[in-house]
Amino acid sequence: MSKLTVTNHNRNITGLTYVYPVLSRRAGGLSIGINFNINNACNWRCIYCQVPELKNGAAPDIHLDLLASELRFFLNSVLHGRFYEDMEVDIAQRVIKDIAIAGNGEPTSLKNFDLAVSLIGEIANEFDIFPQSHFVLITNGSLIHRPAVQKGLHILNQYDGEIWFKMDSATPEGRAKFNHSAQRNESVFKNLQIASELCKTKIQICLVDYRQQGLTLTEKAGFIDFLTHVRNQTNIRNITLYTLARPSQQPEAIDLQIMPLAAMDELANAIRLLDFEVVVTQ
Repeated sequence: MSKLTVTNHNRNITGLTYVYPVLSRRAGGLSIGINFNINNACNWRCIYCQVPELKNGAAPDIHLDLLASELRFFLNSVLHGRFYEDMEVDIAQRVIKDIAIAGNGEPTSLKNFDLAVSLIGEIANEFDIFPQSHFVLITNGSLIHRPAVQKGLHILNQYDGEIWFKMDSATPEGRAKFNHSAQRNESVFKNLQIASELCKTKIQICLVDYRQQGLTLTEKAGFIDFLTHVRNQTNIRNITLYTLARPSQQPEAIDLQIMPLAAMDELANAIRLLDFEVVVTQ
């Protein structure tokens, strides 16, 4: 085993298939990650993605019994075993901040997504994880129109969970560049509406400096225009801006740099004028 740090998000650090630990800079402690996409498949290809050998596709069929046994084993190790000592986790970070469905691809592409969400919630309750810790889904939001996904979001809400909805650009051109997605703004907005009606939702925006272009005026204007509609037509009020923390494993990695804090703060302040709560992390 190696020391667990905010920059070491190795999914295999514990040798488990579906469960992995993360010291999350955004959550501020231990995040227990759940990875449905063990085949490294996603329906997007974000240029900053740290997943090696990323491929286009969906999550494979899941072994729910294995997920259950791994999650129980891991929670027992954290709560009653030597996990923190073995991973050399600082005392201040020895707290479970959340159980986060995230991983190596788009988790909502799992065929029986709703059953997996329900199982995770049940096991977390066995260990009295909630409500002291949060139940989080990190998603690009592109599949929220699917009935099984919406059923899973309803279950997530029953555990007072939260959706972290990725939106790295509010223009079709930016989405194609940063995420290799052809999704249109109308579709993104509709899925945001559905998400926010089913479960507490906040928007996550990853800002990267691509080919030293910084945050362009077009991208900034796109965010302000799109988020104005979000503010007026949904109950979403929280947004997180962040930038690169780990090296990209994509071909564009050589052209990526951390977005300067000044540019992030400038966008954050403009968004705050729309009456959103904005958190900036670097």
